Amino acid sequence: MSSRIVVLVGLKVSWLRWVCHGCRVHLDVLHVLPSNQRRGAETFAFDLHHTLADRGVRSAIWCLEPGRGDRSLPVPALADRRFSLAGVRALRREAVRAGLVVAHGSSTLLACSLGLVGLGVPFVYLNIGDPRYWAKSTTRRLRARWLIGRAAAVTAISPRARDVLVGYYRLDAAHVHVIPNGRAADRFVPAGAALRTASRRALGVSTAGDVVAVVGALTAEKRVDVAIKAIARSPDVVLVVAGDGPERPTLEALAEHAAPGRVVFLGTTDGSSTVLAAADVLALSSDSEGVPGVLIEAGLAGLPVVATDVGWVRDVVRPGTTGLLVPPGRPDLFGTALREALDRRGNLGRAGRAHCLAEFEMGPVVDKWQRLIERTTSRRRNGSVA
Repeated sequence: MSSRIVVLVGLKVSWLRWVCHGCRVHLDVLHVLPSNQRRGAETFAFDLHHTLADRGVRSAIWCLEPGRGDRSLPVPALADRRFSLAGVRALRREAVRAGLVVAHGSSTLLACSLGLVGLGVPFVYLNIGDPRYWAKSTTRRLRARWLIGRAAAVTAISPRARDVLVGYYRLDAAHVHVIPNGRAADRFVPAGAALRTASRRALGVSTAGDVVAVVGALTAEKRVDVAIKAIARSPDVVLVVAGDGPERPTLEALAEHAAPGRVVFLGTTDGSSTVLAAADVLALSSDSEGVPGVLIEAGLAGLPVVATDVGWVRDVVRPGTTGLLVPPGRPDLFGTALREALDRRGNLGRAGRAHCLAEFEMGPVVDKWQRLIERTTSRRRNGSVA
């Protein structure tokens, strides 16, 4: 009797395994984003997913929570809130179909390092910012190191970011790979006079005079207030702000006081190409950054950049050659740099486009991602990845 039970149980287990395997639609890679808002990291992940899919890689993409507004990326959300039990369940359900998960950014690091426990599915963590900015205390650093240590591999967007990850978190250098940020060059081209005029009309901006653009989330660390105060020193310049976030009411009040009628808040846009086509210079005044995609977009569009010298901004902005760098939190110096960039826009813009075409074009960037995906999943098949 007992032998019959053992046989029946064995048959049932085998049958269940066969059914689960048969129902499973295999993926090569699953991308996990913090949200589907049109921000730099999310936009890159979206483009990476589609480029890989065009190359025949079986790729899927999800985000931890939906973004606000009606101009979000068409990426489904795992749950209504970023960290929830429903989200963990959904992540596990989707991840079990994949050979590899790519976690884009620190929020997804926490979700994937804990949510994938026991599945046997490796994940790659893409670090997008300065790892020192968000983990300044010893406790946070130790926690981040433990979470990062669960990844099968880590990618840094700059050689200097890799050095910080290895030194700050004491990671194995062989575990950390450098793959730069990237953008498709054919989507960002220098604007001629006709396109610039049409773009300004589309945005409701004056077709005469100089326009400086800010593109990004309106959050505290982005310090858009610095750009507004800098513009206040140049009464003939208009500032266009594309993006949204919790700082918007404060920034609108500041603009009305410091530069009335010369700061246009566009909110979230469908993309940055029209904004960049309307502008003469891109401004980025953050306190912390990685390698912002908008700097690459501006470079490809032939726009000079004035930015704060933080994070790995120097990878894109070569001081005096493709743009100008100033210390963070200095509206006076930022305003002076904006005037110089406007005066030198032609030469700076041409050099910026040449540099970004050589270093950040999407094709070679995806080549590196494809090799890392294949190498990591190959190690898993050979049993060397947990």
